[in-house]
Amino acid sequence: MYQTELEKLLSKLPLGDIKYFDSIGSTNDEALAWAANDAEDLSLVIADEQTAGRGRLDRKWFTPPGTALAFSLILRPTADEKPHLSRTVGWAALAVADCLRTRQLTPQIKWPNDVLLLGRKVSGILVESVWSGDEVDCLVIGIGINVLKGSIPPVDDERQFPATSLEDELGYPPERAEILFDVLSNMLNLRPQLGTDEFLNRWSESLAFLGQEVQVEVGNEVPVTGLILGLESDGSLRLRDGHDKAMAVRFGDVRLRPGK
Repeated sequence: MYQTELEKLLSKLPLGDIKYFDSIGSTNDEALAWAANDAEDLSLVIADEQTAGRGRLDRKWFTPPGTALAFSLILRPTADEKPHLSRTVGWAALAVADCLRTRQLTPQIKWPNDVLLLGRKVSGILVESVWSGDEVDCLVIGIGINVLKGSIPPVDDERQFPATSLEDELGYPPERAEILFDVLSNMLNLRPQLGTDEFLNRWSESLAFLGQEVQVEVGNEVPVTGLILGLESDGSLRLRDGHDKAMAVRFGDVRLRPGK
């Protein structure tokens, strides 16, 4: 029934081919293999359940059946889009955030790839590349959204950013198919703006902790501390350190500075 509802809704969007799975290890893995073969631009992989879903740094992403959204969109970038591929995670995050705003929620984007509601994680994004020689041939944009209460992990190891669901925040269970339709529709509408200053400004204004002091954990290195000023043109985080010097951070995990 869920698949039938999806097919009816998604037929209204100019997508490529669609693969639907009742259960799969990872939608991103399936999409990467498909993209390396013959997948069209904007082809979609969606699963009702993921048994080996993952986020950044190989963290597990919990997707039990019937409760969440787990999907991966394949982007074959145009020549105009290729200089701006580092903004792709912001493209997906803004599409999710805009979907939530239309439901009277107040999302924030925790750089680089999470969407928060009242400080709790409701969505995560994982962007992976398929290369041809030294050029990116296509991108796979994986998106997970906690829709119903049952999507919350039984043991939440993200202590500073515990998980929440749309059902918890809205007070009623929204339709997963409608959330998916709205997010994909937003992505299609935002795509022509990917290289514009307007896009970058909207992404920057949506950041969690904008104007606040944070710590950015960068692998095993000493955490970087600074005040979030916004974003660089490539989507890197722009901070001001304790010596009033601006600096860019290209990857890492953002947390509020302890004691703040």
